[in-house]
Amino acid sequence: MKKTDWPIRWDLLLRYRLIETVALWEGRLTTNHICHSFGIGRQQASKDINTYLREVAPGNLVYDRHLKGYVPSSSFKPVVTHGEVSEYQDLLAQQQNLNDSLAELELGMPGNTVITGPGRYVAPETMRAVVTATRYKRQLKASYVSLSRPEAVESVLEPHALVCAGNNWHVRAWCSSNREFRDFALSRFQNTPEALRQKARYSAQHDEDWQRRVTLDIAPDQRLTDAQQHIVARDYGMKNGSLQVETRAALAPYVLSQLGITFDRDHPDPLVQQLELVNPDQLGFGSKREQALKAVAGL
Repeated sequence: MKKTDWPIRWDLLLRYRLIETVALWEGRLTTNHICHSFGIGRQQASKDINTYLREVAPGNLVYDRHLKGYVPSSSFKPVVTHGEVSEYQDLLAQQQNLNDSLAELELGMPGNTVITGPGRYVAPETMRAVVTATRYKRQLKASYVSLSRPEAVESVLEPHALVCAGNNWHVRAWCSSNREFRDFALSRFQNTPEALRQKARYSAQHDEDWQRRVTLDIAPDQRLTDAQQHIVARDYGMKNGSLQVETRAALAPYVLSQLGITFDRDHPDPLVQQLELVNPDQLGFGSKREQALKAVAGL
């Protein structure tokens, strides 16, 4: 990211960063991206794009009449971003909470710190191929490895959603080899996946565990003392010692993992686990239980 010769207002800088990030990683930018993200009108969004091209990064984008949007030019170079995968991932993670944009401000409290651990590496070419196949509902030809099967297996996937689970990004997709919907960690793709021209036959509407909503009944680990359970209940704002968490069935294992809860066994130390799932039998995983466990464990 290079510095411009003149200061950019922080609100404009955020919009310019959105312009670069969306154009680079999704391959197509429209005024709707800016309108929906910042709640501004189409005229202002168009002005932002034109100002970006005129004063910030001349020649970075060209208008494609066929796609009805701006696409990166052959000479595209990031100016207000670094061109890293993590910037697009952060944008996806923050899209439901635009207040996270305030992190760009220096609010005069130098003691504030946000702890971030190392994320799993995702090759830029992998991210672009997966995003293209997912957004345009196309098939994805990919080779994938796992700890339980280290040999690369090639398959045709039909992805419908990207999911962030802590420091791990995965794609939810129909797998032609296994004939079912599965989760694939983006860091585990080998070589470069290829977004095919063929349209996907399976979508999110066909994914039963994606469509099915479940309610996780979370409570303090019953092995704790009454006083300890009370502390844990207050930590999570529980009412009557219970916390109801609604999520998609396909994502339930990841929610539980982030809470330190596993399906197969309790941690031997209740002070480490602290929480437990009260209603495991109501989640309805059935034969998919083992596959869900392997996905969360990264196997």
